[in-house]
Amino acid sequence: MKILLFDLDGTLVRAGGAGRVALNCAAHRLYGKKRVCDELSLAGRTDLYNFSRVCRLATGRRPTRAEVERLHAEYLRILPYYVRRAVTRGTYLLAPGIKDLLKRLSREKDVMLGLGTGNMEKGAHIKLAPSGLRRYFLFGGYGSDSYHRPVILKKAVARAEKAAGKKARRGEVYVIGDTPLDVAAGRKAGFKTVAVGTGFAAWRDLVRAKPDFLARDFRGTTRWLKWLDIK
Repeated sequence: MKILLFDLDGTLVRAGGAGRVALNCAAHRLYGKKRVCDELSLAGRTDLYNFSRVCRLATGRRPTRAEVERLHAEYLRILPYYVRRAVTRGTYLLAPGIKDLLKRLSREKDVMLGLGTGNMEKGAHIKLAPSGLRRYFLFGGYGSDSYHRPVILKKAVARAEKAAGKKARRGEVYVIGDTPLDVAAGRKAGFKTVAVGTGFAAWRDLVRAKPDFLARDFRGTTRWLKWLDIK
């Protein structure tokens, strides 16, 4: 059994900055401070981590879990509007080749496709909804599971194993993402890593991260199947 865990933002889709704008708006509504996220690098980090940082910047103190949850709730109310706006404006984009690759992988009975994303679970599904890709991902690990990406990935694997009723070897779990932080998290969790240049990281930074495999995008299904040792 192989488990393939895909990051969301920048890996599967680019949502036209919908998440950042929604979080900015949520912080403004709750705290009256504009464009808080403009001071932060959000890519590759978990929502719990990012929401905590936004709360701290907006209030000047360490937030409580209740404050983080309040910001999360406000963010979820706003996010669908900005995702729809990105679709309307043509800034909601799928990674090149991802539809063909997922369609091919979904035909493999011993391959399980999941999400390994820093997005909170509800936010992840809101962002993914317009893509037509949600049907391929029946489980996942989410930012609502932990502040830490390796823990999120291990949660996803545990859910896959429970659904399949069997264990996967660590060498048969692949973490696929668009930032060096995705590579670092996958490596720390003990899994194989694949970096794709579809998102927010500079190519030179992906090269320096030294993933097990490196690709510009998801085009070339045959090449991907070879990397994943799928015949």
